[in-house]
Order: sequence, then C-alpha cells, then structure tokens
Amino acid sequence: MDLPVMPPVQPMLAKSVKGVPASGDHSFEPKWDGFRCLVFKDGDEVELTSRNTKPLTRYFPEVVAAIREQLPARIVLDGELFVAVGDRLEFEVLQERIHPAKSRVDMLAEKTPAAFVAFDLLALGDESYVDRPFSERRAAMTEALGGLSGPCFLTRTTLDPDEAERWFSDFEGAGLDGVIAKPLGARYEQNARTMLKVKHERTADVVVAGYREHKTSTPEKPLLGSLLLGLYADGELQHIGVSASFTAARRAELIEELQPLVCSIEDHPWGRWNEFLTANPDRVPGTQSRWSAGKDLSFTPLRPERVLEVKYDHMEGRRFRHTAHFKRWRPDRDPESCGYDQLEEPVSYDLAKILSGADQPRGGDAT
Repeated sequence: MDLPVMPPVQPMLAKSVKGVPASGDHSFEPKWDGFRCLVFKDGDEVELTSRNTKPLTRYFPEVVAAIREQLPARIVLDGELFVAVGDRLEFEVLQERIHPAKSRVDMLAEKTPAAFVAFDLLALGDESYVDRPFSERRAAMTEALGGLSGPCFLTRTTLDPDEAERWFSDFEGAGLDGVIAKPLGARYEQNARTMLKVKHERTADVVVAGYREHKTSTPEKPLLGSLLLGLYADGELQHIGVSASFTAARRAELIEELQPLVCSIEDHPWGRWNEFLTANPDRVPGTQSRWSAGKDLSFTPLRPERVLEVKYDHMEGRRFRHTAHFKRWRPDRDPESCGYDQLEEPVSYDLAKILSGADQPRGGDAT
C-alpha cells in the first residue's frame, strides 16, 4: 500500500456545544452512532482502522468487499461503521462484531452485516486533501462518491442551521446521536477538536442501587468509581446504567455518604442475579462479558432508598447508551415512583431516507 496519507491516522475530533451554530460558516451533518473508521484503499488492498488506530479490517469482511467494489481505486476516507436493524442503528449489535473467532465473524457478517458511511476525505488518487478546507474536501468527495447506495454511503450535509435543527430532532428515531458542525474553511487536523457536536441531553430520576470502587481505591482511602442505577418496571428494579466521572474529593465524599445504605446481596433486589457467573442478555450487574474480561465488575449493593437526577443523551434498548452524569440528589422522590414512563421516546424515523437523502431539501448540500 502506497497512498498520499498512510496509517496510522488519528481522526479529527469534536467538542460539545449546547446548540446548532447559527453562523454561516459551517457544514452540518448527522452524528452517526457506530465505530469511527478510517478507510485506506490502494487497489485491492484495504485497511480499516479505529479511532485509536487499531486494525478493524478482519472484523468486517463484508465492508472490505464493498469498499473494493464501490470506492475509487486509491482513496483515504474518514467515516463510521454501523449496523442497522430495521430502521435503526443498533450499537450493541455492532459491538458483537469484534470477536476473536473467524467463524463467528463470518457468521455475523452474513447475519448482521455492517455498512460504512463516509464523511470526510483525506486523500484521492495521488493527492492529499488534509490541508485543504472542508468545503473543497466535501466537493471532491461528493464527486468521487456520488451515487453510492450501500453498503458504502456518503453522509448527507446541509449549510442551513434550521435544517440541521430539524435533523437533530427527527433523526434520533433512527438511532442517530445528534448533529456535527464542521467549519467550512478548516483543514483536517488529526486528534484536534476542530469540529462541533450537538448531542441529545435529557434528565431522569433514577434509583441508586449500588456502587463500584475506583481503580485507585484503597482500604485506607476508599473512593467511589461509579454508581449503579435502576428504574422500576412491573414492580422490579431494572439495571439501567451507571453514573461516573467524579473528582477525587467527590469520590471520597460519596462513598462515605452511601455507607449507611450498604446491605447484603441476599437482601437486595438484584440478589436473584447473584447466580450468574457469565455474560447474559440482560446485562446483569457484576457479570462478565468479552468486553470486560479481566475487569473486576463486583459491586457493593445498596438499599434502593435514594433517588438521583442524572443527565443522559439517549437510550440503547432499556439502558442508557452512555454513562449518565450526576446532577443532584432528589430526596423528594419515592424510589418506587421512578419508572421508564418518565423517559422521552424519540419518534421513529426511516434510516433508509437518511442514508439516501430522499427527503433532502433543495440546495441542502455543502457542495
């Protein structure tokens, strides 16, 4: 392989902002919820690398085959790998694709095939595009990739902030994660937070059901690592996710504050799950999976008597997709009143329309 831009490449990153920028110097696009992926293609040679430059090629043979067939002979792209089930992106199904056994990789490639959506151009033919403004990169990419219909796609874009606001609201129903804003005049800067991202943020009142200690915790100086959170459904407390990201001082305060609630697992609503020793489909707290091999996932059970308000972006099935952020204690809330009915459900949206641009407004593309 001999390309103008060669691996390893660290992708350009984004910093969070509260809302869609209203200025006229940005290009907007959907924020895809998958694995960030750099594609390097030189003839029949194809390499896929992750955000942290690790190889992904062996896990997605069907995507490699599609890249060989659909993309120009020599090209370097930044984009996202995703798996769609029906009309939604499914991140958990995508995670299953990272497996050491070739037989399972091949089986999943057929059963739950992945796709690739391109959203930036680093090289084409013998030319590097990393020092060119995004407006030029997008124009060249549109010309080179126009007409793709899957499993390789070109992401849609718009220059209209109002249209981006609509995407932000509408596209979540297809499992997308928000909106990305790219300065039209910016070059491609590796590992730099040049882009802006607007993500969904909501709040929920959840029950604190346990905690895990921080990796630096010691008997002399115990520190809280994460809080295990729950919501009630049909009278039973379900595990919905975790809250973490505390300062060292706050970790020490929280673990001391929660000691009066510590109980035995036999007296805990999740005590019936104590029998599980391997991974299971309900993500039982404290159990192992291939993603957590070698990690201590044991937790300290707490009587489910305290309610916490958290911020979260969106759901993946019946759990928070990402770590929830601690906002405040809610002593006014009864734990049993904290159920799934409080969670906002996004309106469903046809993923095929997003990928095809079937409802793209007139003159919406950055080209």
